[in-house]
Amino acid sequence: MTLSTHRRRRHFAAVLLLGAVIALTACGQQRVAADAPGASSNPSPSSPSPSHLGASPYVEPGANDGAPHHGENNAGRQPREMSSAGEEDAQREAKRIEPVLKRLWKQGKWDPKSVRSELLALGYRDLRTGPKGEHLGGNLEVRGMESRFETDHYVTPEGARIGLHVRKDACVTAFVQKTNYQVQVNGPYLETGCFAPPFAH
Repeated sequence: MTLSTHRRRRHFAAVLLLGAVIALTACGQQRVAADAPGASSNPSPSSPSPSHLGASPYVEPGANDGAPHHGENNAGRQPREMSSAGEEDAQREAKRIEPVLKRLWKQGKWDPKSVRSELLALGYRDLRTGPKGEHLGGNLEVRGMESRFETDHYVTPEGARIGLHVRKDACVTAFVQKTNYQVQVNGPYLETGCFAPPFAH
């Protein structure tokens, strides 16, 4: 046997061995056609993750669920930023409101009428608007709780929501209900003022 024949046989054996190794390591892996959208040169595991398939061109960076246009669709649900002076004023008013809501909660009074009456006693005034939504005076809004879907129907829990317009860029938002109460400060929402807009159902 010549030296060149011996080298060819060794080369052939190496190729066979390499083919066997590739076949064994590929077991259980999902194949993606080379021309399929999102195909990569690396084989994907049996339950592919988005990183293997490539990012969608429609996914907005920073979107919680990867939904297209998440930020744009939820822009109305983001409060505007408060100035430092606005936040300071709102925090001061929140400190006035919190003990009143705590007392009402302990007394079991969380209906909008009782809550409004107690807050008006602090010197706030009911917010008044004109037919086109123009501000006519006042700064306090007290509403019932929003309805929510449970199992197969909507329910409206007992309680009151509060929106206090402190400045053009600052609000105190709060609620009191049977289970708890909460007071916080935030900037106003683009279309709904101090109250967060309802979720679409």
